[in-house]
Amino acid sequence: MPVTFAPEAVPARFPRKLRELHNHHFDSTIWNDLRFRGDDVVVAGYAGSGTTWMQQIVAQLVFNGDPEVSIADISPWVDLRVGPVLARLAMLEAQAHRRILKTHLPIDALRFSPRAKYIHVARDGRDVARSLHDHHLHATDAWHAMLNDTPGRIGPPVPRANPDAGAYFREWLDGDGAPFWPFWENVRSWWMVRDLPNVHLVHFEALRRDLAGEIRRIADFLEIEVDPASWPRILRHCGFDWMKANAPQLAPLGGALWDGGAETFIDKGIDGRWPGALTAEDMARYEAMALAELGAECATWLAGGAAA
Repeated sequence: MPVTFAPEAVPARFPRKLRELHNHHFDSTIWNDLRFRGDDVVVAGYAGSGTTWMQQIVAQLVFNGDPEVSIADISPWVDLRVGPVLARLAMLEAQAHRRILKTHLPIDALRFSPRAKYIHVARDGRDVARSLHDHHLHATDAWHAMLNDTPGRIGPPVPRANPDAGAYFREWLDGDGAPFWPFWENVRSWWMVRDLPNVHLVHFEALRRDLAGEIRRIADFLEIEVDPASWPRILRHCGFDWMKANAPQLAPLGGALWDGGAETFIDKGIDGRWPGALTAEDMARYEAMALAELGAECATWLAGGAAA
């Protein structure tokens, strides 16, 4: 049995874990057995929102633009249910460098450290669903077996993806993230803590518009002073052309769980890929739901990445 570390004292103004989440992907209890360090960086976001991109950005800042750094090897998805969990925690405990931890959990299911730094990356839900469709559609039999047929799964299995992108979007929207997990609560929970001193919200579209400026703001948030000579290679290694060319360093298991390999796993980095797939009614229904679920300010930010 794993040893659960005593929780650190958390001041009242910081969020506390209120529940555990379990499904085909999640086991939020894994965080209960992680011993935080003062310089930990937690990269958070709903799946398909750009968490892999953010892991790469943070790793390039931490390792000063080193092209050999493989986030697939050093930056695990902590709350992933499958795989050798104890070995994952042992690897993190043994790391001597600044650690980069990934989560897809909403804030109220995450054990929160007032000392760690949290970067949440968000993206318009329509583009999230399109990215998820690409990943899900190309998932191999081994991907499905790993998630559905291994001990510990709670709830229904992950079905095969509907090949029709529009139908997939409508199923995802009507089922609030089905067959994965709720979307709105994830975005809403992180939006609510955006003013905490150790939380930084980033929008996928803002990264696309001004990658250099956003990376500089992330470096400032992480209190990383970058050697000016390193900026060109950091920016190069965080661009989609470079990431596509070096996809096995970013994709879990080198991309072996997706037809087409690691390049299939890496997002195209393009938003608004819906012409011909979504109807005007689909778009309007999504926008109305975003407004009702998030409120005007958050919904506007999620749609276009205006400053939070």
